[in-house]
Amino acid sequence: MSGKQLNFLFLNIGHLFDHFLLLIFATVAALTLTGRWSISYAELIPYATPGFIAFGVCSIPAGWMADRWSREGMMVVFFIGLGGASIFTGLAQTPLQIGGGILLLGVFAAIYHPVGLALVVQGRQKTGVPLAINGVFGNLGVAVAALITGILIDIADWRMAFFAPGIFCILTGFAYAYFAFGTEAGKLAIKSPAASGPKKGSSSAVADKSIIIKIVAIMFISTAIGGVLYQAMAFALPKVFDERTTGSASLIGSYAFLVFAIAGAAQLVVGYFADRHSLRTVFAVVALFQLIFLALMRELAGLNAVLFATFAMMAVFGQIPINDVLVGRISTDEWRSRIFAFRYIITFTAMAVTLPLVSWVHANWGFTTLFTGLAAAAAATMISVLALPNTPAITGHGHR
Repeated sequence: MSGKQLNFLFLNIGHLFDHFLLLIFATVAALTLTGRWSISYAELIPYATPGFIAFGVCSIPAGWMADRWSREGMMVVFFIGLGGASIFTGLAQTPLQIGGGILLLGVFAAIYHPVGLALVVQGRQKTGVPLAINGVFGNLGVAVAALITGILIDIADWRMAFFAPGIFCILTGFAYAYFAFGTEAGKLAIKSPAASGPKKGSSSAVADKSIIIKIVAIMFISTAIGGVLYQAMAFALPKVFDERTTGSASLIGSYAFLVFAIAGAAQLVVGYFADRHSLRTVFAVVALFQLIFLALMRELAGLNAVLFATFAMMAVFGQIPINDVLVGRISTDEWRSRIFAFRYIITFTAMAVTLPLVSWVHANWGFTTLFTGLAAAAAATMISVLALPNTPAITGHGHR
């Protein structure tokens, strides 16, 4: 395995840890702590809120420090800090203490997206597939969090659910530090030329500053809408299947797992096309598929609901690598981490406000109205994407 491939593997493992460790509490709270601490689930969950806010807000200083100091150094801080925060959280004796631990987890978890993604695209001309592969690892972290946490609770206790992954995360951090700064392969991988975006002062990709501003504005609009679609579907789908299909809780959970597992592969497909075709065209097609399948979900029930929910989630997941590819193409290497940070703080802010919105719409009008609203949001994305200017960064010319 070459130094560049090993570096990419470390970055992918980091994305898995990022989502995995931040979601341990959700399973621990549901299965163990409510009984042990004599506190209801509804009372316990708010203690995690500051951590998820920090997950978005702290991405800005993390991106700034990475651009001004060292991206590889910040990744070492990410691995060791995140693992240490997980162990610290496992030592909690009260809800307030565990809230403090999750806050610390959010601070260190915030490092990954602005820094890790900047490293994924660094030195690459074709960034769609690498970003898609990296996204699959992030989805894998979400998928396995509940499974591994549950196993560790069964064979040990809830504290081990924080301790064991934390230790592995720290060890990974030391291994990455040795690779990046102590081996020739690592040093060569780090020094590879940044070919994935315009150089400082370059006019070959996007010359007009006003065009860059327009692209960034459209990208942030689609990012916010994408965050809403992702969170609404991921949160509501089990309840949708509960209302529209028949079967046990295990069967309904299996439907949701199947949908998410299949849909995750869409990122690879979209990443492939993003490297070979106009990004504006690929983005518009993905948004069109979102509009069609979300609209069709309004009245479907039974296995038809499962089938078309899979298509809808493929379109929603498929949007994830597109905005990241766009950031890589329009940003200079010196500013890339900070632009990724702004992109993800918008995503996570949109996701934070989505859950009460879903609850309110469902309580008053049901899922038919929710899917109508989500389809309208997808239409807004498609309209904004079609307004993207015809530049090399968007068409893909010069990036083949």
